[in-house]
Amino acid sequence: MDVQHIGVLHPGAMGISLAATASNSGHKTYWVSHQRSPQTRLRAEKQGLVEVQRITELCEQCSVIVSVCPPHAALEVAEQVCNCSFKGLYVDVNAISPQHVTQIEQLMSEVGIDFVDGGIIGPPAWSPQTTWLYLSGPSAGQASNCFSGGPLEVEVIGSKIGKASALKMCFAANSKGTTALLCAIMAAAERMGVREELENQWSRNGSDFARSAVNRIRIVTAKAWRFSGEMEEISSTFQAAGLPAGFHLAASDIYQRIARFKDAGDPPPIEEILAALVSVDDQETRSTEPSEP
Repeated sequence: MDVQHIGVLHPGAMGISLAATASNSGHKTYWVSHQRSPQTRLRAEKQGLVEVQRITELCEQCSVIVSVCPPHAALEVAEQVCNCSFKGLYVDVNAISPQHVTQIEQLMSEVGIDFVDGGIIGPPAWSPQTTWLYLSGPSAGQASNCFSGGPLEVEVIGSKIGKASALKMCFAANSKGTTALLCAIMAAAERMGVREELENQWSRNGSDFARSAVNRIRIVTAKAWRFSGEMEEISSTFQAAGLPAGFHLAASDIYQRIARFKDAGDPPPIEEILAALVSVDDQETRSTEPSEP
């Protein structure tokens, strides 16, 4: 097996697990330290990634680059790589729409970079059978060899660019979209004074749904800042498929309202989350109410 030099942009919670799988597969992994956080440095050093200062250095030393960043940054990262005379394999595993993926693939093609579309389903990949990386594109098989050592599960699903991202978008439309819906339902019930009754109804016949719903809402606050952009990508995906886009635009708004809890540490109390969800509506209502004569 040829040892690949694989650059990861960037080793956040998910990216570092991909880097670990690449290392487990016998490859050498790199990261760019410029303007990255102390937490990112700790993750990279713990997993033994080779540090370079700039993306230009990464592009010079690596034959494969894996982009794993928030959706809004996917195009910017791709453009940075395109501007560095990189000529290897670029694997985009971001939570972005097939249309967005196609745009990036066209940029890569214009400068001679080989491109693979990827979609990740599951949490950071530290245990087998928990996280799947789906790959599509003519060079998807080559990309899969970078992650053959596990624990990340890898599956090539075809040669068409956009197929892996389409699968990711459809899956997340349910898994993350329904969590946003739960947030809205609970906030509405709280606003109208029926949350206790709603939870009691959910709990009839021994159902665990009420407790599960509260836990899902509390846990999602840590990633709401990232999920907001993902909901916008899903909205675009649905629109391109001829379906209504509004539900996931609303889900994006829901996640934006609780993005403030990103660095809260422990999941915040449900009461604080519900207050954050309705506070925007309160402000808008007050601003549109007629003044007293």
